[in-house]
Amino acid sequence: MIKKAVIPAAGLGTRFLPVTKAQPKEMLPIIDTPVIQYVVQECVDSGIEDILIISGKGKRSIEDHFDKNFELESRLQEKEDEVLYTQLRHIESMANIHFIRQKELNGLGDAIYHARFHCGHEPFAVLLGDTIIDSVIPVTQQLIDAYEQYSQTVIAVETVPPENVSRYGIVGGDKLSDRVIRLNQLIEKPGRKQAPSNMAIAGRYVLTPAIFRALEKTPRGKGNEIQLTDALQILLKEEGIIASLIEGKRYDIGNKMDFLKTTVEFALKRKEFAEGFGEFLRETVDNLYNQKG
Repeated sequence: MIKKAVIPAAGLGTRFLPVTKAQPKEMLPIIDTPVIQYVVQECVDSGIEDILIISGKGKRSIEDHFDKNFELESRLQEKEDEVLYTQLRHIESMANIHFIRQKELNGLGDAIYHARFHCGHEPFAVLLGDTIIDSVIPVTQQLIDAYEQYSQTVIAVETVPPENVSRYGIVGGDKLSDRVIRLNQLIEKPGRKQAPSNMAIAGRYVLTPAIFRALEKTPRGKGNEIQLTDALQILLKEEGIIASLIEGKRYDIGNKMDFLKTTVEFALKRKEFAEGFGEFLRETVDNLYNQKG
């Protein structure tokens, strides 16, 4: 059983400047909930309550978000605002969350290597801190189920348009079932002609502890950083790796356009906003068409 999860959240978030100059991109809100809270909730919904967040300089607000705020809770109690009070109590108690800093930004692989003492000799889940996946069964739970069946490292993948393969780590291999592939290739951001498929790594993993030995052997790759995909290539020579096609929709909050789209979609899913916000969108679209006409 997978008992631990690692959430890398040390990146600078340069694509969201200037707002990320003093605020982590993982704390950007989708309406009223920070992105990273959705990620932590996915861990909890998958039965994992021991979570290590890899943070960095300027990320203190992530720690504060999951910490207790006595003054704010006291004020809410005075106002008898039970709804908000309950929400805050849930955030601070939802999981056992630990923090460690990646002092130099040397890539995702290096961030994962910082978890070696916390995870020890156990397999563990990895969830990227700027990616939300909306699904009926949490994607991390889907990967745990695959791990329990195959006892191998599991990588979440999704299909992407062939013209977009250069944005992602891409996998290739042989189908074991409709949703499971036994891998024989992993390539970080290949050109369209070099890509073995259009199956892209989707920001969720279940890794065996052998990944730490592979990371020790991994040279710096693209961006002069230690890439997790490169370490997985090394691991692939030592033990099997499978990919699991996710059942759900992935929201990459790493760029402004996807952030805007995610906010709109999540607002329409919320009962208190769906009707009024939906009407606003219809009026806005009608006005745009009228202006063009």
